[in-house]
Amino acid sequence: MKKQPILFLFFLGAFLAVFSGCMKKQSYPDTPAISFLGLELIYDTAQVVRTGILSISYQDGNGDIGLNPPDTFPPYQRNGPYYYNYVFTYFEKQNGVFKQVDLLIPFSLRIPVLTPNDPNKAIKGFILDTIGLYPPPLHDTIKFEAFIYDRALNKSNVITTPEIILRRK
Repeated sequence: MKKQPILFLFFLGAFLAVFSGCMKKQSYPDTPAISFLGLELIYDTAQVVRTGILSISYQDGNGDIGLNPPDTFPPYQRNGPYYYNYVFTYFEKQNGVFKQVDLLIPFSLRIPVLTPNDPNKAIKGFILDTIGLYPPPLHDTIKFEAFIYDRALNKSNVITTPEIILRRK
């Protein structure tokens, strides 16, 4: 009678070993990578873009994307280059050429900590970001470039949105 529990435990252990072997652990480089997925434009009643919803995918091998609200000491201090970990550069098309425009209120933001509570820290996912265009830009065509930093200050690749034409004709 004692063999049944031992046999059960053996089969349970074998099952778990096979099952865990089938679950492939993800492996990515420790430098984050992002990809542009899309940009949905939302127009007002005058057929002018007021909001855009940018979607990107991300992956990171050690899962160290994101900052906590108290992370404001160097190198993440306010007005420092790493305060924002999702960094946008804004461009307006002026006389047929895109020129970078510095804004008083940047589009950049802080992604919260995404590190999983799991021994395998590799992460991947999607980020949706709502971009408000208030007040409206001076020119009718814009675009964005974006990248992210992880907590080790590794910079991802840079993505570029397609041209965004702000008025429907």
